[in-house]
Amino acid sequence: MNDVIIAILRSGTPLIYVTLAGVIAQRAGVWNLGLEGLMIIGACATILGIMLTQSYAAAILVAITMCVIASVLLWFVIEKLKANPIIAGLGLTGLGIGGTALAVESIFGSQATVTAPFGAPKLGAAFGAYGVLSIFVAAMPFVVLAMWLLLKRSRFGLQLSASGEHPFAARGVGIQPVRMRLIALSIGGILCAIGGAELATGSLQFFAQGMTAGRGFMAFAAVIFGAAHPVGATFAALFFAIAGALGIRAQLMFGDKVPHDLLQALPYLATVFGVWLSGKLGGAKTAGSFGELKDQ
Repeated sequence: MNDVIIAILRSGTPLIYVTLAGVIAQRAGVWNLGLEGLMIIGACATILGIMLTQSYAAAILVAITMCVIASVLLWFVIEKLKANPIIAGLGLTGLGIGGTALAVESIFGSQATVTAPFGAPKLGAAFGAYGVLSIFVAAMPFVVLAMWLLLKRSRFGLQLSASGEHPFAARGVGIQPVRMRLIALSIGGILCAIGGAELATGSLQFFAQGMTAGRGFMAFAAVIFGAAHPVGATFAALFFAIAGALGIRAQLMFGDKVPHDLLQALPYLATVFGVWLSGKLGGAKTAGSFGELKDQ
């Protein structure tokens, strides 16, 4: 049982961090389809940071810096160049995937897997079987709680929601939606950097091309499935993580009796199901959100 819980936490934690980045962006009125690109930038920057500085703290700082810069670039393209947010987000994803591959090839002369000498700090023997988990896993519930308090119980959260849902009314009371979106996307960049770092160094110690494997899009689906609520989106992300962990468990239990491709597709099938279900339960709200974004 412990093995299953550990597998769920390992696969779910990076997904939750990136999902929270999508939640805060959506609250500000931006449907961030650049989550995949930001996540892979965070993973790559963390591994390269470890290789170049031999310090995990410095590597995390490098990852956060790169993801915040990329998030600011997304904000600039959307707000200053008036690009479509959906297209701009997809462009950021392409930039992240292609840019990390180019960075690895430029530094190491090939696109092979880059292995770091160490990974994220672990909880340690004091936590028993769960000591193999990283500090980011332990911090995750507190980050979710902090995000809930920020968005639901603070003046900043109220201003952020006003900027996303009613930007013209927000301007009328002195709120600057453009600045609020910059802050939201920057915070999202930090969360994506941590999510990428957990993916690359939480249980692994390497970076490989395409290692995010669509998790950024899965996080975006969790935002929709969870109605852009920090707690609801977190449970949606955990639902996808559970599907993935069950797929791995099924491979071990059934071996060649069930096609491996089908079992590996379980988290993605769960994502499709989640988006379909959210459309059935709250499709009007989702469509309305896109309509409000277009009016902005």
